[in-house]
Order: sequence, then structure tokens, then C-alpha cells
Amino acid sequence: MWTLIQQIFPYAIVFTIPLLITALGGLFSERSGVVNIGLEGLMVVGSFIGALVIFKLQAAWPGNPFILWIGLLAAMAAGVLFSLLHAFASINLSANQVISGTAINMIAGALTIFLARNITGSGNVRITSGFLPFDVPVLSSIPIIGDLLFTKTYPTTWLILLVVLLSSFMLNKTAFGLRLRACGEYPQAAEAAGVNVRRMRYIGVMISGAFSALGGAVFIVTFAGEFNGTVAGLGFLALAALIFGQWRPFGVLAATLFFGIASTLANVSQVIPSLAVIPPFILKVFPYVITLIALVLFSKSSQAPKAAGEAFDSGKR
Repeated sequence: MWTLIQQIFPYAIVFTIPLLITALGGLFSERSGVVNIGLEGLMVVGSFIGALVIFKLQAAWPGNPFILWIGLLAAMAAGVLFSLLHAFASINLSANQVISGTAINMIAGALTIFLARNITGSGNVRITSGFLPFDVPVLSSIPIIGDLLFTKTYPTTWLILLVVLLSSFMLNKTAFGLRLRACGEYPQAAEAAGVNVRRMRYIGVMISGAFSALGGAVFIVTFAGEFNGTVAGLGFLALAALIFGQWRPFGVLAATLFFGIASTLANVSQVIPSLAVIPPFILKVFPYVITLIALVLFSKSSQAPKAAGEAFDSGKR
């Protein structure tokens, strides 16, 4: 059993990281009062732009270690710009936020495949190399914990865990976090206190776009290796993890790790003898069944922001 855990846990963390940063992006958006079910589409945009930028730069400057980071930054910028479509429709036009998010998913998938086919001719964008896993010096030699947490890690893993810590501090300990949460709970009261609700909601959606696109790009540079028009449904799993995690950064961390382990078991089951005896289709549907069960169990006790999904009307009291 311990050997099995040692085998799958590093891969589970790798799978968890893009899921985590995407769910964290959804948290910022919904805490501001804007439901964003377009996380999947934003991830697709980030994976496409990240892969394309890295592909072009690796052809021009092969072996340059900073190219991958430039690709991640380009993906975040693209995610911010693309999320403005959702922000404008939801905040300025008071459109239904679920429909707007669905449109983001549909546009992103079609647009990126169209561009990829015109640029590469095949619809796929393959990068030469991504980040290489490494063992953290000293910490990887710690008994038990070292094998689980500090071996076969990526630089993006530690970057995104740091972002989770900073996000928790920002949301709970700063004036910005208080204003953002107020806009998602009592926007009229926030406006009466002098907060520009629409601006705060724009910021929340833009952070959501940046983080979700970063998740899509991390998906490419850690284990996917190429853009092929999809991110394997991670955006929808991130939405489930956001609900499961009760709209809190560390709750989201625990939920995404849970889903990451479930998905990893499904993906590596056929190469691990102790899991190969289980019919493949059972393990393939396992993460999604677990997701549905989790949503059913926690939906009634969920503590979603009270004004999430509601168009802001400054005249409403």
C-alpha cells in the first residue's frame, strides 16, 4: 500500500496544480459576485497561447530556460483579455452570468482550434520541452514526507502554492480582500461605504482569467506537452472543487488534491499491477462520480457568496 502511495502521489500533485490555480481563479471571481463557469474556456485559451508562444520562442532560441516563464506570462495576459468579455457582459450589460460563461467555453474551444489549424496545419501545438521534475534538496530526504511532497516536483508547483498562501492572506487580512468579499455578499452596502462595486467585480473576473489561463499553460508545460484543443475537463472539475472547498483558499486546496488523487488513480491504473485488476472503465468514471457525490453532499451546506450570480443594481436595497 505504501509503495502504491509513493508511486501515485507525486503525479497526483502534478495533476492537482493546474486544477488548484484554476479553482482559485474562480474563487476570486465568485467572491466578487460574478459566477464564472467559463473556467474551462479560459484554461483552453491559456494552454493555446502558452503553447504557441513557447513553440515559437523555442524555435528561435532553443535551450533558453526563460522561454517557459515567458509563455506562462503570455498565457496570463491572454486570460485577462479574454475574461473581459465575460466581465463586460455580466457587469455592464447585466447578462445572465451562466449563459455568458457558457459562451466563453464555446468561443474559446472553437477559436483556439481554428487558430491552431491555420498556424500549424494540424490543430496541435507541440512544445519542444517543458519543465523538468526535480527533488527538493534536503527536504526530499525527510522520511515519509520527503518521498510524498518533495520528490519529482516542478517549479510551478511551489509558485502556485505560494499564490494560494498570498491569496488567503489577501482575501482575509487586507482591505482589498474585505472590499472584494463585500461586493459578493452585500454589494449595495459596499457601495454605500464608498466601494466601486463594478470595478472590484472587474478585478475579480480579471484575476480569474489570469489564474485560469495560467492553469491551462501549466497543464501544457508539466505533463501534456502539446495543445490539442482541450484541457481534459479540468475547468469543470475546478468548479466542483470550488464548491467542495466552500469558497475558501485552503478548502479549495484540499478539494483539488482530493480530485487530483482520484483522477491520477484513473490515469495510471493500467500500469500499476495492484490497480490493473480493476476494470478500466470503473476507474475512468471514478473522478466524475466522486465529483457528483461531493456536490450532492455539500450543495445544501455550501456557503456561496450571497450575491454571486446577481447583476448589481445600485438602486436596489
